[in-house]
Amino acid sequence: MATDRNDADRREQILAAALECFVSKGFHGTAVPEVARKAGLATGTMYHYFPSKQALVNALFRKWKEAVAARVFLKFPAAAPVREQFRAMWGEMADFALTHPEAFQFLELHHHRSYLDAESLAMEHRLKDFAGLIVGQAQGRGEVKAGSTRLLMELVFGAFTGMMRAHYDGLVPLTPAVQALAEQACWDCLAAH
Repeated sequence: MATDRNDADRREQILAAALECFVSKGFHGTAVPEVARKAGLATGTMYHYFPSKQALVNALFRKWKEAVAARVFLKFPAAAPVREQFRAMWGEMADFALTHPEAFQFLELHHHRSYLDAESLAMEHRLKDFAGLIVGQAQGRGEVKAGSTRLLMELVFGAFTGMMRAHYDGLVPLTPAVQALAEQACWDCLAAH
């Protein structure tokens, strides 16, 4: 039992070191020995837990994508009007991005496509597909603009990511009033008028 706990702790130690390295240097700029050093391990030990850098980055990607999805899905008000659903999703994503800035930057501010495996790619689309389904249903009721749900959701996710980037760069402090303004502006982008 202690060995399983030690393995789980060591795995988390590696993932924490990898997150720091991938955020600061990107996937291609990060070397496995550098992650091992930051984790306080020998490079050979790293390969016991992750057989390649690609396996490591996929495990890290899935860990944090699952964390975002769990927050959004657990607190999603399924019976609420679409306007409240949008506000709830926005709030959960903003809270995640503010609570875990390195994880959000890793997930959203890097281009991952070239090294993600099929499981990670499926996870990448899960939240957007869910949001697209909600938008599509609201379109059917005349509450959201007609048009491509994918385009509308990409506009919102792009705006959200840009807002967080501006915050991390010190350009836009995300006070509650600023967050509310941004959320309302993105809702206005979607809402049928």
